[in-house]
Amino acid sequence: MLLGYAAVLLANARHFFTDDTESQYTGLWVAMGRALRAGEFPVLWPEQWMSGNNTMDDAGLFNPPQLLIDLLAPSFDNMALYATIVKLVFAIIAALGVYRICLAYGGRPAWSAVAGIAFPLSGFFLFFDEASWMTALTGTAWLVHAWASAVRYTRGQGGPIPVFVFLYLTISTQYIFPAIEAMLMLAAVVVGEILYRRAWAQVARLAAVSACAGLAGLLTFLPSMLSAKVTWRGTAQINNDQFLTVPWSESLNASLPSTLPAFNSWWGYIQPMPITYIAWFLIPALAFVDWHKARDSWRELSAPALFAVVMLMWAAGPGTIGPLRWPARVLPMVAIGLLVLVCVLLGRFATVRDVRARGIAALVLILALWVRSFSADPHNVVRHVLAAAVLIGAGALVVWLGRTRGTALACAAAIAAMFPIAFWQVSAAQPTPTSYNMPTNRSEAGAVFPDFPGTTIQLADRGLLQPGDRSLDGAYGSLVFGNYAKSLELEYVNGYTPTGHFYFGELLCMRWDSSVCPEAYGRLFAPEATTGTPLVDILKLDRVVLQRALFPTVRDEPAPAGWKWVDQPGHEKYIWVLERENGLISTVNGRVSDAKNVTATSLSETDTTSRVRVSSAEGGRVVFARLSWPGYRVTLDGKPLPITTIAKSIVAVNIPAGTDNAELVLTWRPPGWKIGIGTAAAGLAGLGVLQWLYIRSHRTEDEPGPAEQSAGEPERELARTPS
Repeated sequence: MLLGYAAVLLANARHFFTDDTESQYTGLWVAMGRALRAGEFPVLWPEQWMSGNNTMDDAGLFNPPQLLIDLLAPSFDNMALYATIVKLVFAIIAALGVYRICLAYGGRPAWSAVAGIAFPLSGFFLFFDEASWMTALTGTAWLVHAWASAVRYTRGQGGPIPVFVFLYLTISTQYIFPAIEAMLMLAAVVVGEILYRRAWAQVARLAAVSACAGLAGLLTFLPSMLSAKVTWRGTAQINNDQFLTVPWSESLNASLPSTLPAFNSWWGYIQPMPITYIAWFLIPALAFVDWHKARDSWRELSAPALFAVVMLMWAAGPGTIGPLRWPARVLPMVAIGLLVLVCVLLGRFATVRDVRARGIAALVLILALWVRSFSADPHNVVRHVLAAAVLIGAGALVVWLGRTRGTALACAAAIAAMFPIAFWQVSAAQPTPTSYNMPTNRSEAGAVFPDFPGTTIQLADRGLLQPGDRSLDGAYGSLVFGNYAKSLELEYVNGYTPTGHFYFGELLCMRWDSSVCPEAYGRLFAPEATTGTPLVDILKLDRVVLQRALFPTVRDEPAPAGWKWVDQPGHEKYIWVLERENGLISTVNGRVSDAKNVTATSLSETDTTSRVRVSSAEGGRVVFARLSWPGYRVTLDGKPLPITTIAKSIVAVNIPAGTDNAELVLTWRPPGWKIGIGTAAAGLAGLGVLQWLYIRSHRTEDEPGPAEQSAGEPERELARTPS
């Protein structure tokens, strides 16, 4: 894997620091790490509004390896380097997991190693999960180990603890796809073990430990499940919109390195990257399997075959199933299933008898690959011809080595061929269409960026950036998108959120990367309907940064009442800046932002709790600069009060008449946290029982029977007799 990563980095040094990794994950790691080092467990950041609820997004709050990544992140200045190191570790974990699955199904070590190395270099996993979608990478890395451990557990080769641990790590990445994929994987293992050995008791134990892991991991998803109604992902509809749905015929591209598959995505119909590629040998190698011998093993290998078929069907649609969208995301699961199946077959049933006929069959398979890739992308015919020639040459070399030098050397050659292919594929996809080209060094970015104290909101649209703007000398010296502000350690409302608050998003037409529409400026300074207070005051904002490209003439207008235009030398090309005339308000009176007919004085503040002294003779309302995520509770002198909202998105509390010098306590806890803790305890207790049963059964198996005991008695008696 070190060699594979070196090949990729030679083609593009930023390959593992692109798209969501640079715009979402690394900034989140830094912010989480800073909070953890300060002794805080950062479930909520109120000032970051839509992107501040870490129980909703991909923070991995309850995943120990992810917390370690967060804890180390602030010590790194070059985030591209740190992301690459972290992803290399998980690529190695994933490779070892696929290797273990192959061994669990009786695969030979050499061919199992081929499968393990091939997977992290497969198309979708390399160009999306490893390059961009970090939680997909980590979730998959743990999932493959859960699979291997599940097979070993059902076959009496391992205990329940590894299954539990790897399933829990898969679930707690806080990304829904690995959790669902793990459920389908377990179902495939169950079916396979029943078909193979009729192992009903062992399958029941696997189901039990899987249920325990699910109970332990429930706390990860309960908050998002119970908050879904206020988010963009609140719908439970099933739609087939064809976006990132992959036709089954594209699987015929699985072994041609030049393939550019045809389906709808952000880049049109023909993809600029070999997304459906799996491994160069996968399809041609089928010609060298002794299928007559292999057919007797179909029951034993039914699980990976079933898993691959199910994932192939999922990849073809529907396009959206509730929170699950973009079926192409499961292409790595197709790759795992097929690599395990083919490499186990090659390890156990490979043959070079009738090599001439098998060679012709392999050529026919390569021709089919070429025809399918040419049909999808006819403009690159020369590229496809060269790729087919590479397949023929590499395949001939591996077959010759297998006949004359042995399996191990042949497999080493199969692995070695992967590295130049990976280099070529990544080189051909440059410049990568997914890159934000954000700065890699935090210190360099911080030295250039304005030092804005207090709480800032930026009104900008990332779509207006031109290619030449995407540098530290350009827009990234003045504007933040995604979680860039977290990397700069600045307090911005703006952040990255895949599960944003629907109503707050509507208020400012704010999108997942914090881009807004031109109307956002007017909405921010307009009086809110029920309070008459401008939204900018309700949010307790100290500063408004306006993108010049989005608001080219706004500086010609007078500043809103109570605000002033502030010059930012060196940054006028990209931004206008508004600040309050009377200084910062974000630190004044806690998070109380509006009070009508109420005297409200902040007593103390944390991210999750506001304590306020309130008095109101006739009754009134207190508004807090907090987004109304489900989970808020309020008491007045210990007695519960109902919570309301303004603008369907901001927390407010109605104070009853006659209240005098009472203590109002507003607290937020992740919805369902008590249930989650209870189910986690139940899951751990269940694991303890299963581990006890496992140890007890193995002790019973190890105890000698009566015949063995009587046979051993003379020997023991003789040992006691003096010589």
